[in-house]
This record gives sequence, structure tokens and C-alpha cells, in this order.
Amino acid sequence: MNTTLIAATTALGIAAATSGFAAEKIPDNQAVRNVVLVHGAFADGSGWRGVYDNLTQRGYKVTIVQNPLTSLADDIAATKRAIDRQDGPTILVGHSWGGVMITEAGVDAKVAGLVYVSALSPDAGETTAQQYEGYTTPPEFVIEPTADGFGALKADTFKAGFAADTTDADAAFLRDSQVPINLASFGIKLENAAWRTKPSWAVIARQDKAFDQRMLQDMAKRIGAKVTEVDASHALFMTQPGVIADVIDEAARSTQEAAK
Repeated sequence: MNTTLIAATTALGIAAATSGFAAEKIPDNQAVRNVVLVHGAFADGSGWRGVYDNLTQRGYKVTIVQNPLTSLADDIAATKRAIDRQDGPTILVGHSWGGVMITEAGVDAKVAGLVYVSALSPDAGETTAQQYEGYTTPPEFVIEPTADGFGALKADTFKAGFAADTTDADAAFLRDSQVPINLASFGIKLENAAWRTKPSWAVIARQDKAFDQRMLQDMAKRIGAKVTEVDASHALFMTQPGVIADVIDEAARSTQEAAK
């Protein structure tokens, strides 16, 4: 099975358990109808299945980026390719490391708004690693480097650090199908910061163990994001599809006048 799709079974299971909703169809004349979803490190795009199902039932066209996680440049290029495929104004959404991609690529004229899902948001000229300065990452989140410079989450603490609100079986599947990231990517400076010119929203998981909670709050405050908090782990992009879809829908409706 292709490694970019290996979490599909888990995503489907979680989505079925958490995405019951009565979604309102978007108006036929709504300007912003496209959504691009960007996953983070240690995961793949299939984790967005619940959000995808929710948004497509509302009438949105949804595209999911498959980040190779091989370098910052490669991940940004993958996001830009997805944006290029859109036929109109787009809401760009990033989870965790995916926030770096939407920050850099979101300056594209097609992007009407940004949604950060417990996500990083460096400034132009800043590295991702710099965002961690002054904060303490919870001890449950442990990255183990590989001999070739990539990193994967430690197996023994994977569930506690990444997916505490999933079942043991789903957490084990995610742990064993995780996609390592090139650790050098965290030391590369960004050229653009789309949040300086585009309206932003942030969904913050209160039980996120990948970041210091102060860090999540401070990042959202710095970019001027409208914040929604939810009781969830770092895997909120999978376990809270309804909440995230609602925020994306709000972003699309809020930016439609500017997008016309």
C-alpha cells in the first residue's frame, strides 16, 4: 500500500464515530467554495477524511495535499501544486507542520483565508525551530532521529503525545504507519508569512501534547487569528472533524465578499 495512504482505515473509523452532523449547504452564490487541507508531520492526508466528508456534504470542493515530508521545499511545492489546481478563491488549512506550508504558500492570490489547526505559523525570515524558543514541549511528545536525519515519534509515548483521544487500536495503527519528517526542515527560514495579509483562524486542542499550550495561544495571538478551542489531542484533525469543518465554513463565508 502506498505510504501516503496508509492511515485511511483509521481515518475512516474515526470519521464514522465523530462526524455525525446536519450540515447546511453553502449558498449557490457563495464566492469561496474551495478548501485545501494540508497535513502535518508523522501523518498523511487521509487523516482529513472526516473533515473532507463534512465539507463536501456542505457543497465545498476539497483538495487534500500529500506532503512528502522530505524537505521544506518539497512540502511547500506540494501545497502550491494543490493551490494551482483550484478554480477560484480558496481557504487554506494546515495542521501542525502543515501550518508552515500554508504560511509560506498562502500568499497566493487564490487564497482568501487561512485556518491553523494546532499549527505552526512562523514569520518571514524565521525558522520553524525558532517558534519553540522559550516554551517547553510536553514530555509525552518524543521525536527519535533516524540515521539519515529524519525523525519519527517514539513508539512507547506515541498515543500519549499524538493521539490520546483515539482508541488503543487506532493509536497503534497511526504509530506504525507514521511518516517520518526530515528534521533539517525545521531550520530553514521562510520567505513569506501569509498571515500578515490574509485573515486567519485557529483551532487549538486543549489537550495537545505536541506543543506547550502557551505556545499555541501565543502563536494564534501573534497572527491575529480568531480562536476556537476544543477538548482534543494533537490528532484533532482526525478526531474533531465537525469543529474544524465549522471553522473552515466560517472562514469561507467571512471572506467571500473580499474574494468576489
